[in-house]
Amino acid sequence: MTATAIAPLPAVRARRPVGVLVAATVLALVVLAALCAPLLAPYAPDAIDLSASLVGTGREHLLGTDSSGQDLLSRALYGARASLVAPLLLLAVAGALGVTLGVLAAWRGGWVDALVSRLTDVMYAFPGLLFTVLIIAVFGAGMTTSVLALGLAFTPTIAKYTRSLALAEARKPYVDAYRIQGMGGARICARYLVPNLGRAVVGYLVVLFGEALMSLATLSYLGFGAQPPASDWGLMVQEGQAAIVQGAMLPALVPGTAIALVVVCFNVVGVWAADRLGRS
Repeated sequence: MTATAIAPLPAVRARRPVGVLVAATVLALVVLAALCAPLLAPYAPDAIDLSASLVGTGREHLLGTDSSGQDLLSRALYGARASLVAPLLLLAVAGALGVTLGVLAAWRGGWVDALVSRLTDVMYAFPGLLFTVLIIAVFGAGMTTSVLALGLAFTPTIAKYTRSLALAEARKPYVDAYRIQGMGGARICARYLVPNLGRAVVGYLVVLFGEALMSLATLSYLGFGAQPPASDWGLMVQEGQAAIVQGAMLPALVPGTAIALVVVCFNVVGVWAADRLGRS
């Protein structure tokens, strides 16, 4: 009998799930629309035309207008900028504080770890939104105050997550090797330990982006975040709510749909990215 040659199996390439590709495409289009808002918007976002109040969809206004006659498409495009940049700044503040506290607690241990743990537990005892409203009540409403206040509210979650990663990383042999060479703890953490945690932390922050966007939109809806005449999605929902009684759904529906769509897409992409980055 002659031996039959068996052809090698073709290499199987890992494919991204279809849902992740769709969500990533939607997010890319939203970011592109935000960047090109001055080119895509048919009107200035703050242009008021009372004669065109609550006009429905048409050639002049593709998505209609709000009660002040402002074009909803223009406001939604410009609102994407604030609605995407503000969560980035929020997570930058929370990430810097949370990673610092988490690494410090894991590296020093003892009373430092206990103190950081107690501080984060105390902050956990307050609902994040209530904690943020208390800070805004002291320092005044506005997007800057909202970003900083929510940054502090998100810090304990990131600190606890970072601490768990840093505890495992600090036990690895390379850390002991650098210690034997006389390298200080701050230098080891800054040059080696924190960068090695970077991929997992970034993946976790992507997961939190949708929650950060929703939290900021909630504050704007309640009147604590962005203030008129800003084109923030949360503020647009609040301003369009009164038009529902008059039978106009689009002023609230357009920004509300934008918020929901972006949050869902970021959650889908974030979970996938966190899984991939956490395993790599």
